[in-house]
Amino acid sequence: MWPFSKKKPLELPDFWREYEEHFKEKLLEGIHENTFVVLDTETTGFSFTTDRMLCIGALKLLDNNIVVKDSFEVFIQQEHYDSGSAEIHGILKKSKRNSISELEALKQFLVYAKNHVLVGHHVMFDVNMINAALKRNGLPKLKNKTLDTESLYIRTLLVSTVVQKKERYSLDDLAKKFSISRKDRHTALGDAFITAIAFLRIIEKLKPKKIKDLLKK
Repeated sequence: MWPFSKKKPLELPDFWREYEEHFKEKLLEGIHENTFVVLDTETTGFSFTTDRMLCIGALKLLDNNIVVKDSFEVFIQQEHYDSGSAEIHGILKKSKRNSISELEALKQFLVYAKNHVLVGHHVMFDVNMINAALKRNGLPKLKNKTLDTESLYIRTLLVSTVVQKKERYSLDDLAKKFSISRKDRHTALGDAFITAIAFLRIIEKLKPKKIKDLLKK
C-alpha cells in the first residue's frame, strides 16, 4: 500500500507572511488606541468574478483624527473596461494616471492595512472585491476585522423613535445627515474621506469605550 502523500504547503510570498505576522498582536482594548483603515474601491461593476478594481483609496484614523499625511491611493492596470461605470468614477482605461499591476496594488494595500480594523460603507463589497483579487493571485483572504458605517449608523437610530428608519442607507444619506461635502464623491479616496468623517460622527453618538463594543454585531 502506497503511503498517503502529505499536501504540500502553499508557497506564499514574503509580503503575505509579513502581513500575517501583524495578527499575532491583539487589537488594543481602547477605541482611541486603535488605528482604523477607512477604505473604498472603485470597480468596473458589481461582480466579484467578472469585474475588476480600478482603484483602492484609504485613510487612517487614530484617536478621533484623520491622519491626512498617511493616505493611500493606487490605480490598477486592467483590461476589463466598462464605459458605463466610467461615467460614475471618471477613471478611464487610457488615463494618464500612474497605474500598477493588481498584485502590486494588493501588496501595497496589505503593507498599509496591517492588522488594523477596516471601515467602509457597505464594507463587505470592498473586502470581497479585494478577496477576489487575492484569490486570482493565489493568495488567501484578508484577515482584518471589519466595521460597516451603514450598520453602525442604524445603531445610532435605535435610541430614537421619532426617526423613520429605512432598510438601506447610502453614503449620500450619511453625507447629507452629517453635512459632509460631496465634492469628491465617486472617487475611491474621496468616498473614503466621506466615510471617515461619517464614522467619526457615528462614534460621537455611540460613545463606545472599547473596541469590542464596536465590533459586536
